[in-house]
Amino acid sequence: MLCNNIGVNEAGRLTFAGMDTVDLAKKYKTPLYLMDEDKIRANCRTYRTAMEKWFGAGSFPLYASKAASFKQIYRIMAEEGMAIDVVSSGEVYTAVHADFPMERAFFHGNNKTDEDIAYAMDCGLGCFVVDGFWELEAVERIAAAKGIKQNVLLRLTPGIDPHTYEAVATGKVDSKFGVAIETGQAAQFVDQALAMKHLNVLGYHCHVGSMVFDQEGDVYQNAAEIMLAFAVEMKAARGFVPQILNLGGGYGVRYTENDPTIDIEENIKLLSEYLKKRCDELGLPMPAVLMEPGRSIVADAGMTLYSVGTVKKIPEYKNYISVDGGMTDNPRYALYQSRYTVMLAERPEEKGTEKFDVVGRCCESGDIIQPGVVLPEPKRGEILAVCTTGAYNYSMASNYNRVARPPVVMLYGGKDYVAVRRESPADMAQNDL
Repeated sequence: MLCNNIGVNEAGRLTFAGMDTVDLAKKYKTPLYLMDEDKIRANCRTYRTAMEKWFGAGSFPLYASKAASFKQIYRIMAEEGMAIDVVSSGEVYTAVHADFPMERAFFHGNNKTDEDIAYAMDCGLGCFVVDGFWELEAVERIAAAKGIKQNVLLRLTPGIDPHTYEAVATGKVDSKFGVAIETGQAAQFVDQALAMKHLNVLGYHCHVGSMVFDQEGDVYQNAAEIMLAFAVEMKAARGFVPQILNLGGGYGVRYTENDPTIDIEENIKLLSEYLKKRCDELGLPMPAVLMEPGRSIVADAGMTLYSVGTVKKIPEYKNYISVDGGMTDNPRYALYQSRYTVMLAERPEEKGTEKFDVVGRCCESGDIIQPGVVLPEPKRGEILAVCTTGAYNYSMASNYNRVARPPVVMLYGGKDYVAVRRESPADMAQNDL
């Protein structure tokens, strides 16, 4: 199977986290987000343990909240000793109201408002990842008004192309994120930050993108090489030595059988060996290393269940399976042409003979979950499962066509519980006047 938390039981039905998906669909109805809490916790421990072991004291992973943000996720992150990154006041609010220790939170984003900055400071935010010159001035001004000294990292753009989707590539010179090293602006950025009295500059941040498998050389090593060279330059010119180097991101996950399996600990070990060697060669003290896995914490901990509504066949052209969800609960194919593994939950091992486009219920021709899936022809009401949906599905969900968002049901230790309840029509209309 695609992941070790997916299986088939004695009844021939699809299981997730050891539980019968057909039974779960009957209990909670569809569409339904399932999240494997045991897998989430195991993924957290893989990163945290490997980073502590290979990078040393002060190095740790931050869970990238944008992958999936709701209160129970933050409770799990707190219990697992994770730090978090947040990208909006909404994520800050959710974490605060889940009692997450905000000194372990880092605030990202290319356009934080004054209100965002002030609110996060009032919540005791640990560190801002400052994205540009204007934000630097705003954080300094607001920190001064509050009489505090605020920890910051400086987000730089190393100019790395991770060979990934354009929409999720964030490390290139012309990215909307960060300040470019290549243009000389990063050096000016450091000068300005170091001159500010109410900022404590801890180090540098970069992010080369998302869903990187390192098939063409280690992208993180390439980014680190550029960041370390810049750090040496700033040490010589300004006397500034970074305490922290945040390399952003996390490793890729398997959406289909064609995707490679990543050994996260081995990759971290190799990266640590490279960093230690290069720091010694460059005469630079080894900084604490941070990474920001989001997708690789929650993606393979997720599965979405749908009920089949209709099958439409157009002879010699195309076949469609329509389900009771769609781009409202998973817009990733519409946005990125993302690939997924799709199965019928009641007969996952039965071989299909025809290709179907799995589509949603929205009045939108682009409402596609996955095209060209080989499946047995389903019956009306049969449960269809889409795997690896824990990241960027719930967090990107919308109410387009006034379709309610599904619930999030957590599976933990062989039991199930609701973490986010299903929306109702009243929920969607509650702000209407």
